[in-house]
Amino acid sequence: MKDCNAQGESSEALHKRRVRYTGKYPRHFQEKYKELNPDKYADTVAHVREKGSTPAGMHIPILVPEILKILKIQPGEQGMDATLGYGGHTEAMLEQLQQQGHIYATDVDPIESEKTRLRLEKKGYGADILSVRQMNFAEVDALAAEVGLFDFILADLGVSSMQIDNPQRGFSYKSDGPLDLRMNPARGVSAAMRLQEMRSDAIEAMLRENADEPFAHEISRQIAAEQARGVVINTTGKLHAAVEKALQAVVPAAECWEAVRKSSARTFQALRIDVNHEYEVLYDFLSKLPGVLAPGGRVVILTFHSGEDRLVKKAFKEFYREGLYQAIARDVIRPSAEECSRNSRAHSTKLRWAVRS
Repeated sequence: MKDCNAQGESSEALHKRRVRYTGKYPRHFQEKYKELNPDKYADTVAHVREKGSTPAGMHIPILVPEILKILKIQPGEQGMDATLGYGGHTEAMLEQLQQQGHIYATDVDPIESEKTRLRLEKKGYGADILSVRQMNFAEVDALAAEVGLFDFILADLGVSSMQIDNPQRGFSYKSDGPLDLRMNPARGVSAAMRLQEMRSDAIEAMLRENADEPFAHEISRQIAAEQARGVVINTTGKLHAAVEKALQAVVPAAECWEAVRKSSARTFQALRIDVNHEYEVLYDFLSKLPGVLAPGGRVVILTFHSGEDRLVKKAFKEFYREGLYQAIARDVIRPSAEECSRNSRAHSTKLRWAVRS
């Protein structure tokens, strides 16, 4: 006969109460239990998306029809999604294969990539047609040496909404949390540790190079001054506060709120690029692309700020002049006004493409 207490403990372990919140609607990421369970609460997710917002824990893929039109995916082909994320682009490409062919999807984020693998597996895309690898897309040459050349490749260089919205990842100033910013939290140093290593001039250079920050000098001096007083900037809130203090001295009060919002976003961007070595990784990836594409192979890259776009544009032009690409995008492709209204995070997206000779 089972012990009553043991049975009660077992029942309690199986039943986990949802996070309680004050007010009519949940405000914080962890409280949005309906959005975080899209299979169970599809109506709530649809309502959030209709308003042009991204549901918590989800990511809305950008420029999907345009990408599919350029990639011209045929059943039986082999492709690569260099940045798996939530898997929206991956799923759209898998549909084009019609269960014939294979896609290799890479991502350095061990947390989200496993969730996505399981989600796509439930939709019928198992290991026979989809392989998910936890690796950096700069290692594309090693992957191609193992599995062969690719007929199509997609690289979406944006940060996934799941990472931005989760305060524990530290990607945004909008919610207080640890200042981490690593794509893979198990590797490298956090943004907080990185800031402690840097002098004022190094911080200023990082802000200018990685984000074109107009107040780089003021922000870097403020961060250095805070740290000199013994303040450890180890949360997103503390970094945002330092940016705010820096701008209050130089921006008119009427313009300060908007200036702080934009500078905070750029500061977090600059730190994220630095912590994850994003420019170095992208440079390696671009230099290896011609060697991993099959003849006639197509590649599409989505960028989200000018530094990334400059690297992609330059690499595509150089390899086109060398005859390695038979065609490249002459102009960037941007999301339509309609798509931007449905998905506010699409505004800064730029698409470039190339075709292997």
